[in-house]
Amino acid sequence: MTHRVTLVDYGVGNTASVTRALRRLGAEVELTADPSRVAASDRIVLPGVGAFAPARERLAASGIEAALRTAVEGGARLLGLCLGFQLLFDESEEYGTTPGLGFVRGRVAPFGTGVRSPHVGWNSLAVSRPDGLFTGVPSGTYVYFVHSFRPEGGDPEDVAASTDYGGPFAAAIQHGNVWGCQFHPEKSSDAGRTLLANFLAREAT
Repeated sequence: MTHRVTLVDYGVGNTASVTRALRRLGAEVELTADPSRVAASDRIVLPGVGAFAPARERLAASGIEAALRTAVEGGARLLGLCLGFQLLFDESEEYGTTPGLGFVRGRVAPFGTGVRSPHVGWNSLAVSRPDGLFTGVPSGTYVYFVHSFRPEGGDPEDVAASTDYGGPFAAAIQHGNVWGCQFHPEKSSDAGRTLLANFLAREAT
């Protein structure tokens, strides 16, 4: 079965590598900045690389934020990647406080003193929800991170997997039909392919 996936194009995402990764899994990928296409989708990937505030402003100004809410309220499965993951939370402390999309509780904050930032490289995961996104992905699996901020203060029940870099933090969340990864599954070898395949294979609820 071929799954259709809408990849949101709002000017801040590494869309080429995500598109390639999804297509290798047999997905039909539509890269779009059209809010009406986003709103009508049942599987959506929100990528992102860069600063929180400009990305948040683009989502609001373009109409994509409203389209995402319409889609999620209608049962679409949403997957946020890297900055797209951070945008799912209530707010970010990156260069001041900026409201997030508020799909999940918590705030995005900088790493504390004593660790190198940005965090770049492979870290292992402690999987706390071995269903959904992490079906077939055991604790101890290594995935690839590139980021300078991480979530804190969220709902522990939303944490699908955590990692430890200057202290533990949520590396992935599952909140109903809203999923997200701080790491890059498209750069995480076999584990990343399994995660994306789980996103494609499971029906949106």
